[in-house]
Amino acid sequence: MERQIRPKGDLVIRIEGVTKEYKMGEEIVRALRGVSLSIYRNEYVAIMGPSGSGKSTMMNLLGCLDTPTSGRYEFNGKDVATMEDDELAEIRNKEIGFVFQTFNLLPRSTALQNVELPLIYAGVPAEERRERALAALQSVGLGDRINHKPNELSGGQRQRVAIARALVNNPSIILADEPTGNLDTKTSADIMDVFESLYMQGNTIIVVTHEEDIARHARRIVRLRDGLIESDKMMLEEDFVKV
Repeated sequence: MERQIRPKGDLVIRIEGVTKEYKMGEEIVRALRGVSLSIYRNEYVAIMGPSGSGKSTMMNLLGCLDTPTSGRYEFNGKDVATMEDDELAEIRNKEIGFVFQTFNLLPRSTALQNVELPLIYAGVPAEERRERALAALQSVGLGDRINHKPNELSGGQRQRVAIARALVNNPSIILADEPTGNLDTKTSADIMDVFESLYMQGNTIIVVTHEEDIARHARRIVRLRDGLIESDKMMLEEDFVKV
């Protein structure tokens, strides 16, 4: 499979001088120490780093799940710090598609019902919900598994359901946190092929990972260490994972 780099679009994320501190007992932990980063539409970015580097904190900030201690975070041109709780909730539901290591599926709901969930929160009518959820499942190769519950699916299929759920609102970005962390090597490769396909279809993808081979599917790798950006490198064709 030939790896292509799509042209960048408009600016989606701008982080300037962001710090994040946590108080743990008497100690202040500085998880991020003044990070600046811009991400554009059509990019496929991996955020890498060892344990304690700040990558999980960065993911929470990018996903509007947490706020910086200082600095500025703009999402689609808006300062996140000025947003009300309901506006942040709307961004998390409509503008950011989350994919988690643990899938986070409702165990008693079918694949279709799990994918419909963000649309229910968004107030989309039932018939349109079903159509959009079905299209999302078909886009990840699960059109024949729509009535299966999570315990009737393999780990890879569960992650595909989670990806379909992330896609269903046509978000500005797909934010994936260690998306292959619970999968074997072959299934991991299959899931990264799904992300590759989504990127080529025009989706903006950010993958947070500690695995070098997973990061090398991306077109740009941002490496964190000790709460700072150690490097920010565009990938060359010879750097990609060979498939």
